[in-house]
Amino acid sequence: MNRRTLALLLLLAPVLVWLLGLIVIPQIDLAILSLRERTGVREHAFSLAQYATFFGESSYWRSFLRTALMSLLATACTLAIAFPVAWHVAKVAQGRVRVALLVALLVPFWASETVRSLGWMLLLRESGVLPQGLLALGLVSEAPELLYHDATILTGLVYTSLLFMVVPLIGVFETLDNSLLEASYDLGGSRWPTLRHIVIPHAAPGIAAGCIVVFMLAVGNYLTPNLLGGKNSHWFTEAIYDQFIVRSNWEQGAAFGLLLLGLSSAIVWVGLKLTGQQLGQVMRRT
Repeated sequence: MNRRTLALLLLLAPVLVWLLGLIVIPQIDLAILSLRERTGVREHAFSLAQYATFFGESSYWRSFLRTALMSLLATACTLAIAFPVAWHVAKVAQGRVRVALLVALLVPFWASETVRSLGWMLLLRESGVLPQGLLALGLVSEAPELLYHDATILTGLVYTSLLFMVVPLIGVFETLDNSLLEASYDLGGSRWPTLRHIVIPHAAPGIAAGCIVVFMLAVGNYLTPNLLGGKNSHWFTEAIYDQFIVRSNWEQGAAFGLLLLGLSSAIVWVGLKLTGQQLGQVMRRT
């Protein structure tokens, strides 16, 4: 082993230890745990009972599907909002205006997710600022309860994930040569053909990277759906928490966690295939 190889291994050692100790080994242990069933105080046997429970109980797989669909919708909404924002920051704003916009994007993330979610609760609850404001303006006869709705959960998920979509998009937009845009307009191309044939293909790696991160954050989020959706959230991470913490049924919780991991991995793989992106290319944009 030459010095260069040894130096490379030493540099990669912390990353490899982190990957093995905090990601690979726990996931393997999770898989093993999900495939066993208690037959005694300290005795276990191989079993698929946990997975049978998931498919046998409609409340579990319905919550699973709901979480997947809501997370995809949250990702799409985040992309729709972040795309023009990132374009404006990267291509339109200049000087202090650009700096101010970047700071405005970062400021909400100076507080924890708990504080941000509680802020939405104070704003949207029946006695909160927005319902009372609508009541004071005479737009409603009584203060509405804006919490505990699907739209509220989506709002919270988009709000907590927006920065993770904007940053990759700003990165790819900054590398887009303005002469390509000028050439498109000089040749008679309008905004939509330019967007479709130049901007979106160039931004595809950043779009894929942002969507992967936002979807992962949304599908695995526990705090925001639980606080803003209450009992109506039916978020699958709540079922995982219930099995691990409330019922101390680690085998069932492990099976649920592995199913959620499989779901997120499958959707990311399908997304990469549909967009024709390579994982390595996308990860360089994250």
